[in-house]
Amino acid sequence: MKKNKNVVKYRKPMNFNIGVIIFVIIFIYLVFNVFSYLTETHISVYEVEQGTIAVNNVYNGLILRDEKIINSDYSGAVNYYVKEGSKVAYGDLVCSVDENGDVSNMINEASQDGSTIDSENLAEIEKTINDFLYAYDGKNYYQVYSFKDNVNASLSEALSVNALNDISDYVASAENNNTFHKVITDVPGIVTYYTDGFENVTVDNFTAAMFDESNYSKNDLKTNPAIQAGSPEYKLIDSEYWNIIVPVPDATAESLKDDDTIKIRFLKDAKEAYATYSIVGRDGQQYLILSLKSAMVRYASERYVEIELLLSEETGLKIPNSAITEKEFYTVPIDFFLKGGDSSDEGILVERTDKDGKSTTEFVTPTIYYETDDTYYIDSEYVSSGDILQKQDSSETYRVGTDTASLQGVYNINKGYAVFKQIDVLYQNEEYTIVKTGTTYGIALYDHIALDGTKIDENQLIK
Repeated sequence: MKKNKNVVKYRKPMNFNIGVIIFVIIFIYLVFNVFSYLTETHISVYEVEQGTIAVNNVYNGLILRDEKIINSDYSGAVNYYVKEGSKVAYGDLVCSVDENGDVSNMINEASQDGSTIDSENLAEIEKTINDFLYAYDGKNYYQVYSFKDNVNASLSEALSVNALNDISDYVASAENNNTFHKVITDVPGIVTYYTDGFENVTVDNFTAAMFDESNYSKNDLKTNPAIQAGSPEYKLIDSEYWNIIVPVPDATAESLKDDDTIKIRFLKDAKEAYATYSIVGRDGQQYLILSLKSAMVRYASERYVEIELLLSEETGLKIPNSAITEKEFYTVPIDFFLKGGDSSDEGILVERTDKDGKSTTEFVTPTIYYETDDTYYIDSEYVSSGDILQKQDSSETYRVGTDTASLQGVYNINKGYAVFKQIDVLYQNEEYTIVKTGTTYGIALYDHIALDGTKIDENQLIK
């Protein structure tokens, strides 16, 4: 019996692993979503808020005052009893000159003993410290140095006066011998202890070279322990009226020509004040001459001061500059618009040609983005360049695209898609723009707009 040699090879059935299949599907899904996320344009959203931008100008000004240099009648060692920038009355003791130097040395030695300060002086110094602590702002660290100088001056003044009283017998003897001389004021004013050559400068004789601070030098009178007869002893400012002269650009001078009062801010201490002003031109340069009658004592020891002209403040809707874009529009005479159809919206009659070649008119209601006295601004959603518009009850026509204009605006995305909204710019700095509120075709408070207006198109869906 023959064996059957036709052997059929057995094929194993295919077994599908459902877990692997699900993993592959999920993996493909994830890859697709990651790719889509990386390749699509992402629209960042900004919520419109109310805001203010100050229109400011910062300048360095030259201070001019009524200053009188008081020269010494004697030579000898000098001691001061009034801190700089203090007000003095008629007959107040400012300093003393000791021709021999013996009494002056005794005053200097006695003034090193802080235990001699009385309760009244301690209370005044404590008040100075408390005022500083209350008003301290870490952003203005320079205030620490001014505070230090004020406290040192107050201590020196108090200790020197006490020392003078403690050795009154020696003082009286030296005065009888005409070797010790007390210097008292003959007019009230504010005391300072420096000279700089600007004491006789006025608003009528200042020069452009005086604004170059690199050439400015200041002579501190208190650094000299001795004084010569005829040399400056101290300086007295006998009027609260003072001036600040500021070189300004022609554009700033032009913007100020119709007024005579301005608000300014001193950058040193952020104090604000109102000043009257005039503008004069010299050698091609415009100068703003500010006249003030208060606050001079705060800057009595300074010749130059940095100020900010608070010209105006613009308030409105505040948006980032990055959101602003431009869009081109067709401008159509308002006369070609009419109300019709099933709504009260204004529309236009557009000439069309049907499939049989017959001319008809179609009423369409394009979105109006802006208007002037005689034109509406529309886009290409319902009309195209070259379309003919028909005026109602007239044979007059208008070709779309004859006139175009651009508008500045932003893309409003409140409804989930981009809609261009025109803006009326009031003021703009490097980062933000203030736009007018309540405009007919503009944006409103709390609207959501595209943060980058260049990355979005009209009617684009926002994901």
